[in-house]
Amino acid sequence: MTTLPDLIGKAKSTILSEWVRQQIEAPGMRSDLINDAQLKTQSAEFFQQFQKGLESGELKNVKVAAWEPTLNLLSEFSRQRERMGFSPSETALFVFSLKDPLFDQLRKDFKAEPDRLVDTMTAMSGLLDKLGLHTMEVYQVAREDVIRRQQEELLELSTPVVKLWEGIVALPLIGTLDSARTSVVMESLLQRIVETGSDIAIIDITGVPTVDTLVAQHLLKTVAAARLMGADCIISGIRPQIAQTMVHLAIDLSAVTTKATIAEALKVALQRTGHRFVRDAEAK
Repeated sequence: MTTLPDLIGKAKSTILSEWVRQQIEAPGMRSDLINDAQLKTQSAEFFQQFQKGLESGELKNVKVAAWEPTLNLLSEFSRQRERMGFSPSETALFVFSLKDPLFDQLRKDFKAEPDRLVDTMTAMSGLLDKLGLHTMEVYQVAREDVIRRQQEELLELSTPVVKLWEGIVALPLIGTLDSARTSVVMESLLQRIVETGSDIAIIDITGVPTVDTLVAQHLLKTVAAARLMGADCIISGIRPQIAQTMVHLAIDLSAVTTKATIAEALKVALQRTGHRFVRDAEAK
């Protein structure tokens, strides 16, 4: 009896050409993201690995060693398509669309064996479903990695530490502080203190919408970390509404110098670093 891999091997050209044709002519085909030549190349590479997997005789479990090259190739294609802008369903359809041309060929080969046809089509359908789901899982992981990297980059961009004067750096905060962001704030501030050899760090919270107990704790942790590096901290930007809230919540910042504006904080920082202010009599 002719085996399934042998039957598919003999009809390889027919199945592959029909599969590629259906992909190219499919409604919504993303020709703006992938051209026909690329699609043909990827389809041929996948079909070759797919044939090798079939030779193992294992159609139910794709986690065995025989299917590893196929899964690795699909993983590569899924990550590529995620970067190119394909949707998860468009990525998975690359595998699912193989069913029609493959089943058409099986109907021809097993026309006289209806029971074998049903059994084979059921097994092949389940196999392709597993491979298609694998592409979606890899796609989702790749998308989550991109989102996580973007979030980390945004956090770094939202916590710029700038040098205001010799020995003085400032960290203007915008948005809400949480545990994850506090870690980035501490790392950025401490690194900048080391790089500039600063003695004073101004933490400006003008752009922080609200200050509750949790935010205050994060601020105090940042101040404590800076002190361990030998730098004093001044917190500026405490608006009247925030001051009232902090008093109401009994948040104690008595051990930290606070100022209403960053200009006032800079003035204190300059005084602490030994600078004197002299008004130019000729200035208008």
